[in-house]
Amino acid sequence: MVYLDNGATSFPKPLAVVEEVKAFMTDVGGNAGRSGHKRAMEAAERVFECREKTGAFFGAKEVENIFFGLNTTHVLNTVIKGILRAGDHVIISDIEHNSVYRPIYRLAGEGKISYDIFSTVFEGKRKSDNEMLKSIMGLIRENTRMVICTASSNICSVRLPLKAIGRLCRDKGIIFVVDGAQGAGHEVINITDMNIDALCVPAHKGLLGPQGCGVGILGESMNDLLIDTVIEGGNGVDSLIGEMSVGLPERLEAGTLPTPAICGLMRGIEAVENIGIEKIKEKERGLFTFCREALDTVRNVKIYLREEEGSILLFNIEGLPSEYVASELDRREICVRGGYHCSALGHSALGTLDRGGVRVSFSIYNKKRDIEKLWRAVSEIVKQNI
Repeated sequence: MVYLDNGATSFPKPLAVVEEVKAFMTDVGGNAGRSGHKRAMEAAERVFECREKTGAFFGAKEVENIFFGLNTTHVLNTVIKGILRAGDHVIISDIEHNSVYRPIYRLAGEGKISYDIFSTVFEGKRKSDNEMLKSIMGLIRENTRMVICTASSNICSVRLPLKAIGRLCRDKGIIFVVDGAQGAGHEVINITDMNIDALCVPAHKGLLGPQGCGVGILGESMNDLLIDTVIEGGNGVDSLIGEMSVGLPERLEAGTLPTPAICGLMRGIEAVENIGIEKIKEKERGLFTFCREALDTVRNVKIYLREEEGSILLFNIEGLPSEYVASELDRREICVRGGYHCSALGHSALGTLDRGGVRVSFSIYNKKRDIEKLWRAVSEIVKQNI
């Protein structure tokens, strides 16, 4: 089997990740923050260690500002709905995943907020950094409270100029939130250097950890802001009062934490550090280039934003639905994803709303022979259907 669906979840996982999850399940097993016995205390120590590791990896200065959730969507909803207030205006990009678009769409539909969309793509090409900044500046109002954007698109390899956007937001007093689902582990993201107020990332994609864990990383700028809770419940502190505790991270961590996944995340981050972000970027861009050149030799194949080299390549075969192509590749034991990838905005920006696209997403563990097998399969599908 050839696995080229790392944008959905990375596979395979490093052995250290698998062993750490197993070790917690078999040797520790306690519920962090829920009891005073040794197993619970050891679980809490593992969680704290992962907070430290995650904070250091993303440039956070305070370990209390790292909170865990179930996935990136959960964490994004916590940040978006916990910060925004009635009458606020929000700016998002035109390639956002539904984990950003749908919470904003709902809040706007309920009349609580308003929003605008800035442009990153025009006529099949990525706009320049300056053009994106001008697009954002043209949308800023007196009541603009937040700018939200992805670090990197989940349907192509377009990356946004986070540092420049962060500087603009800091100068304007606007909260800057980043969806790092496709950026974390693929590129350097430092919340302090980039003036990011809240970064939301998953364990299971570029950070090579397990599914079931998302992380919110808050900057120092958020210390004086009391974030409203989206979910309430037990957190092991202030148990005799009806309200959630004020202090972070407990305020945003109602219920049992996904501790086995948190332990796996810690080892996943270590694996990324050991390999090195620059080496990962170089490998993935090399695979992208190799894949693009291979698919260019197949008639009726269209590649979108072909000059944006990175971990994701989107293509279609003219005359065939993307989901059909993905299913035909699956029959040949090649894992990709067809369709719309939970990104209505992104496919609208790329002009692929009619059928979506076939997404090929690479990781450090892919080889050129995986691309060669994909090329042979795509060539066969074209020959049989076109």
